[in-house]
Amino acid sequence: MTKPVQHAASPLEGLAAAGFTSHEIQVLTGDVSPRQYSRVVLDSGGSAILATYPPEIRTTCGRFLSTTEILNRAEVRVPRILASDCEAGWMLLEDLGPQTLGEWGQGRPWSELGPWFETALEIAGRIARLPESPAGGPLEHNPRLGAELLRRELTQTWDLFLEPRGLLADADLAVELRAALDVLCATLGGEPPVPCHRDFMVRNLMPLAGGELAVLDHQDLRLGPPLYDEASLLNDTLFPPADAEEMLIARLTTGDGRVRYHRAASQRTLKAVGTYASFARRGATRHLPLIPPTLSRFVKNFSRLPEGEPLAGRLAATWSPVWRDEPASPAG
Repeated sequence: MTKPVQHAASPLEGLAAAGFTSHEIQVLTGDVSPRQYSRVVLDSGGSAILATYPPEIRTTCGRFLSTTEILNRAEVRVPRILASDCEAGWMLLEDLGPQTLGEWGQGRPWSELGPWFETALEIAGRIARLPESPAGGPLEHNPRLGAELLRRELTQTWDLFLEPRGLLADADLAVELRAALDVLCATLGGEPPVPCHRDFMVRNLMPLAGGELAVLDHQDLRLGPPLYDEASLLNDTLFPPADAEEMLIARLTTGDGRVRYHRAASQRTLKAVGTYASFARRGATRHLPLIPPTLSRFVKNFSRLPEGEPLAGRLAATWSPVWRDEPASPAG
């Protein structure tokens, strides 16, 4: 159970007031969020993770508290909150280990990764079956992942990557692509929403002893398209071999569910390209190698949609120089 503390001048003073004193602080590498994580080596033994939130994102701290409660009730494993003072902008979390599934899984064969993906998909399904939040409840703290937000995410990719890389030089293709993406977002955003993590990927999953998986970075839990989390998992960082992916998709979908899956995967992969480009513009370049395989997966998923199939061949011909000579590096 989280231990509330009286407001203190600094996170370290707050930790001490809550009974957590430390003799070492190890700053951890993050992306471009103003939020900072550090590993706190405790005087009492063991370690914990200190998350600090500057004023401009301080509301994120409260959302993390709320979504922790929601996921705990659904028996989704998340880091325990040991102490918090969201007014002062910090939270002390259980330290679940040094490597996410994305880090641990690099270079490992699918025979080792497959069981973790099976577990992750089961967790995604459990999140999607969360009871609807009452009006004003925690799930409504974050805007629904509806058509307008889905479209806005793709605008970032258009502006930061596709146009600067000359991938929209064919004016006719650009017009047709924009129209097709509008259809994609309107259709995807119009589906009956379910709770989703929003960033459900191996970099936000932590493998634990006994095959258990913990879910990280869940403060953006919100209503969104069905299968969005599943599409995120299967199209980010560690890419399943084609035959394994087909089997997993077949188990996830029935009837028109396969088209719904490919629509979510199309939006998610194209959105991710823009996210990686945005990170790079702000100095975080380590995700740039993911752009070629992720853009390739967009075209593959887009080709399986009625709005995308007519354009997919031309997109592949125009965009393939981005991923040519850069293999997707799927799991073995």
